[in-house]
Amino acid sequence: MAPKVPVALAIGGTDSGGGAGLAADLLTFAAHRVFGTVAVSAITVQNTREITRSQAVAADLLSDQIHAVFSDFSPSAVKIGMLSTAANVSATARALRKWKAKNVVLDPVLLSTTGVRLLAPSAMAPLKKELIPLATVLTPNLPEAEAITGFPIRDEGDRRLAAGVLADLGAASILIKGGHSRGREITDLFFDGKRFLEFRNFRLATTATHGTGCALSSAIAANLARGAKPAEAVKNGIEYLRSALKRGIFPGQGFGTPGHY
Repeated sequence: MAPKVPVALAIGGTDSGGGAGLAADLLTFAAHRVFGTVAVSAITVQNTREITRSQAVAADLLSDQIHAVFSDFSPSAVKIGMLSTAANVSATARALRKWKAKNVVLDPVLLSTTGVRLLAPSAMAPLKKELIPLATVLTPNLPEAEAITGFPIRDEGDRRLAAGVLADLGAASILIKGGHSRGREITDLFFDGKRFLEFRNFRLATTATHGTGCALSSAIAANLARGAKPAEAVKNGIEYLRSALKRGIFPGQGFGTPGHY
């Protein structure tokens, strides 16, 4: 009999360019030997240079996809990316509560790298009230952490304060990613409600950066699905992303993507 393979569910948007969203999630899961399932929240029109259009799926269709996966596969982890609308945020939260989902990694995608809004302003309230409390690991970048907490993050003290505020919203642990900061060194801050951990690395000189946030959160989910604790999953996820960035590939004419192969 074949050995049982860990299963993870990715909830998010498609990327017609193959570098981000569900495409990056599935590539990352496969690289970790985790079987990936999906629930599509939105369809985007994009390539390695730009995103020009997106269309959210109906909330009941998103919910039905989540139910279909849980009723058959019993995922060991869930990664949530782009949700697009308030209705999709609420539908996702209801479905995950129904199935008592575990190891939920929430990447609160608000904007694309090029500045296209990927989450409606009206979705911020249900994101805070309904979805963040379900997160085992919440993975905002600095602009996303500022948008959710409502104050600017200028230094290490602000970052730690933001992590505390996000924990108060109900997330079991938080990883505030430091890639949007300036300087040669990147500091990713992890907080589990009791202790802070800092992961410091020199910034890599590469433009293979399309889908990095998706890859990191998916790598964390894959590690959780394989039995790692949150701090270990975050550490392993950061190491995986850095290795993938060093193997960056450039299949199109714009930004490259991490090399998951």
